[in-house]
Amino acid sequence: MRLRKVESGHGLQQKLILRFIQFISFREPLDVVKLFMYRPAYFGKPFCSLGHDVLRGPSDWSVGERELFGAFTAKLNRCVF
Repeated sequence: MRLRKVESGHGLQQKLILRFIQFISFREPLDVVKLFMYRPAYFGKPFCSLGHDVLRGPSDWSVGERELFGAFTAKLNRCVF
């Protein structure tokens, strides 16, 4: 389910960035990108920071192993990421 507000409720700066992404990639930006761009101070930046810490922070697993785990889990969940 997509929330209409996340689909089209971005501010001017975010709208311009999303249009630029669409222009250079010749496709609609991914829903996760739209989500991160919607109210970035509330959700986007903290969530991206958390993801960075999880994938790049101290761990017994290498960055490549963590990326592989994420890709495998996404594949099992039929996620496009």
